[in-house]
Amino acid sequence: MAVSNKGTKQATLAQLRAFAAVAEHLHFRDAAAAIGMSQPALSGAVSALEEALGVQLLERTTRKVLLSPAGERIAARARSVLDAMGELLEEAEAVRAPFTGTLRLGVIPTVAPYLLPTVLSLFHRRYPRMDLQVHEEQTSSLLDGLAAGRLDLLLLAVPLGVPGVTELPLFDEDFVLLAPREHPLAGRRDIPREELRGLQLLLLDEGHCLRDQALDICREAGRTDGADVTTTAAGLSTLVQLVAGGLGVTLLPRTALRLETARNEHLATGCFAEPAPSRRIALAMRTGTARQEEFRAVAAALREAVRPLPVWPAE
Repeated sequence: MAVSNKGTKQATLAQLRAFAAVAEHLHFRDAAAAIGMSQPALSGAVSALEEALGVQLLERTTRKVLLSPAGERIAARARSVLDAMGELLEEAEAVRAPFTGTLRLGVIPTVAPYLLPTVLSLFHRRYPRMDLQVHEEQTSSLLDGLAAGRLDLLLLAVPLGVPGVTELPLFDEDFVLLAPREHPLAGRRDIPREELRGLQLLLLDEGHCLRDQALDICREAGRTDGADVTTTAAGLSTLVQLVAGGLGVTLLPRTALRLETARNEHLATGCFAEPAPSRRIALAMRTGTARQEEFRAVAAALREAVRPLPVWPAE
């Protein structure tokens, strides 16, 4: 497809896509890899776009690539054109054949290992004609991907409070206290939240929404923001091993309990008194997406599919 420029030469969508990739990465090799194009072809497409538009878009040096003033302005417009074309194609696909084609699903790391078996089973059974592609990333990266059109649907903890994003609640799940077996709170079924004020708490690294949720629970329990958190981990599995080693305690979503603590004799759990601290898991989509009815149907199917799990499906 080509876009006319008053004269005889035309800019094509392929050229716009190549330029948008270079504008994002400011590196020809990285941009070529990102869109699956060879570096010479990418360079040629950008040069052809410059010729078609009659302006210099890039400043090329031996060490780096910079956007020219014209390139800065046209990069934003190119992205808008590509996004609009993506929405047009998405609309046509949704009308032509719902529950077919590619679905790029983003999932946070503290949900992926525990819920993906249910999700994959559902898609194999109910939506066999959909090409499901899964991307595990932290919340901020997932939201960026959704906004940019790199991802279609997210599976993560809410509320997000992000304009332009619609949340489809799936379920709520309780947090449990994970502690070394000899810990005084191990095995308790009625732990007051106030106990969190003085515990040696282990958390995930910054950037994980589960860390923020745990800190919010602790603040609600009266724990001060200045309370020491001396040890962190990049993933829940490492966090669990730190607890087993006696370095402290942590809060674990109930869906993670079976997988992360199976056959570990050094660990024990404790349950909080009602109402227990909890988190809500939802699907998130771009507001007004052409596939919103499909995604709402997927959310409804997932609410039913999670009923055997230790969760409370959303109404």
